[in-house]
Amino acid sequence: MFRQIKLACAAALAGGFLISSASAQGLADMHTQVRVGNKICMADHFHAGSSNGQPSRKAAEAAAIASWSSFTAWEYGSNWGHFKLAESKKVVCENAGGWACTIDARPCRPTGPMRRRR
Repeated sequence: MFRQIKLACAAALAGGFLISSASAQGLADMHTQVRVGNKICMADHFHAGSSNGQPSRKAAEAAAIASWSSFTAWEYGSNWGHFKLAESKKVVCENAGGWACTIDARPCRPTGPMRRRR
């Protein structure tokens, strides 16, 4: 009986994860959006990314940006996860036996399809 309950809970959790992941792109509509040049940006909603224990400031910034990008893309869809497009960027780094950075930025997406660089 305990095993059946455990399996039912696992199935419910997995189903909930799939539902939340599948609907993640729709979460961007929860926030007020504004046009900034050729982008659509969150008006006042920020996302954060962080890193620690990195050998250099450059590595710490890259890890914090990857953290910001992956979570933002997961929550809103891949078009929102490009840190280069973000607005109101704030980067704070420190070296305390290893570099650590925290970044905050408003997610933005292009108004049209993303073009790949050659």
